[in-house]
Amino acid sequence: MAETVAVVREDGEDGEGGEDAGVTWAEPRAGRLRTAAEGVRAYRLIAGMWIRSTLAYRASFLMTALGNLAATGLDFVAILLMFAHIDALGGYTLPEVAFLYGASGAAFGLADLVMGSMDRLGRRVRDGTLDTLLVRPVPVLAQVAADRFALRRLGRITQGLLVLGYALLTLDVHWTPLRALLIPLMLLSGAAIFASVFVAGGAFQFIAQDASEVQNSFTYGGNQMLQYPPTVFAKDMVRGVTFVVPLAFVNWLPALYVLGRPYPLDLPGWLAFTPPLVAAGCCLLAGVAWRAGLRAYRSTGS
Repeated sequence: MAETVAVVREDGEDGEGGEDAGVTWAEPRAGRLRTAAEGVRAYRLIAGMWIRSTLAYRASFLMTALGNLAATGLDFVAILLMFAHIDALGGYTLPEVAFLYGASGAAFGLADLVMGSMDRLGRRVRDGTLDTLLVRPVPVLAQVAADRFALRRLGRITQGLLVLGYALLTLDVHWTPLRALLIPLMLLSGAAIFASVFVAGGAFQFIAQDASEVQNSFTYGGNQMLQYPPTVFAKDMVRGVTFVVPLAFVNWLPALYVLGRPYPLDLPGWLAFTPPLVAAGCCLLAGVAWRAGLRAYRSTGS
């Protein structure tokens, strides 16, 4: 633990003192890697503690998980009721909409499981409990993300995967290795994009302090929007989620390639294979925003 603190301090000196800090460029990089490893280990330990606490009451856990599964499943029931009266929504059939729904739901569920506790950060900033996390020699992001790790959120992931499985079985698509590869790529990249939005929203709460609803509009609201075809939304909305907050890369762009559908805004088809790059860029920007927000924090009452 003492070594970790020394590494963090050495990084800070390199950023502020330049050549006077007396460290080479490789040492700060090693320090950051060591800090990241400590963060992953801390996250695993904190999440494991909450999992053990949850599984101590297994009947309660099963009921809450099933309740979460049923609650999220009502969204797809609404879509089924809609298709009981129509043949297509925005030109998309039920299996195609189910494909969009399942891909977005599963990706968001993964991000919500790992980073969903970020929406509590504003409360910690207001009541001053964030200060207790700052004195620990562990990255604050890992502590905030793992706080109250909710295993019941597996219900959302399960529901999304079930709908996605239904879509894959009923879709009339000529499957190729490239199309098949896009499915897991879409889920993992989409989860990373949503996770970066969670982190960026948490960074914004350092300033706004009570902005969880703003964050939820981009996370939960973004997931709701991506469950429907882009053809039912205005072009300005599609531009916003493509070029401003790139949620379209979660499922729309890769899914349209799989479905053989035309791209919105006359975008090129090769964008279907860029979600990993977009996810990496989003994570990098979210990390920068988080560090800026954490440095701007001046404890409660400021």
